[in-house]
Amino acid sequence: MRYELYYWPGIPGRGEFVRLALEDADADYIDIAYDTENGLDRVNRGLDFDHNSAAPFAPPYLRAGDIEVSHVANILQFLGPRLRLAPTDEAPQLWWHGLQLTLTDFVAEIHDTHHPLGPGLYYEDQKREATRRSAVFLEQRLPKFLNYFEQVLAHNPTGDEWLVGDACTTADLSLFHVVRGLRYAFPAAMTQHKHAMARIAALTERVAARPGIARYLDSARRIAFNEDGIFRHYPELDVAR
Repeated sequence: MRYELYYWPGIPGRGEFVRLALEDADADYIDIAYDTENGLDRVNRGLDFDHNSAAPFAPPYLRAGDIEVSHVANILQFLGPRLRLAPTDEAPQLWWHGLQLTLTDFVAEIHDTHHPLGPGLYYEDQKREATRRSAVFLEQRLPKFLNYFEQVLAHNPTGDEWLVGDACTTADLSLFHVVRGLRYAFPAAMTQHKHAMARIAALTERVAARPGIARYLDSARRIAFNEDGIFRHYPELDVAR
C-alpha cells in the first residue's frame, strides 16, 4: 500500500515522527512536504471541510487508501502493526501506545518553552515568559521525563535495549527524535543530563544505526531542525541547571 503523509513543508515538526516509522520500514509513501510548489495548498485543502468531510484539526495526517488518520499517536497506532513496529499482544500494545502518548505530552511541553503564551504570537513577543517557562522545564520537567524513560528501559523484563519487548517499535523511533531535538534545542542542558540517561543515549545510537533510519539520516529527505519547528535553539533559553 502507498501512504500519503501530509505535513507543513520546510520543518520536521510532528510529521517527523511519522516519517521515521515509514522510513525505518522502507514503506512506499509520498511526503507532501516535499512538494515545494503545491505542498502547503495540498495540506490546507485537506483541512478544509469544503473538500474533506472528515477534516482533521491540524497536520500531520496520513492517507492510506480510503482511510485517513490524524494525530501522531493515532497515526502510529495505525501504522505500527502494519509496519511491524509494534507489539503483537494486546497488553504490550496498550503499554506501547501509552508510551507514545507520554511522548506526546513531552513534545507539547518542549514546544511551550518557546511559545508559552501560545502559537499566535511570535517568540519575540513572549521572550520574558519563555525564559521563565524554559527555566522551570529544564529544572523540573526535563529530568522528570528523561528519568521516566530511563526507568522504562531499566525495567523492561526482556532487557534494556528497547522500550517495549525485545524489538524496536515506533515509540523507540519517537524517543530518538525527541532526544535529537532536545540536543539541538538545549545542548548545554542535555550535556548536563548525559550521565543520567545512559540507556536512552544507547537507544538513540541503536535507532540511528538501523538500516532504514541510517539511509534516511544521510539523505536529502531529512529536514534539518530549524527555528520554525518544535525544537528551536535560542541560546538565551538553554541555561544548564
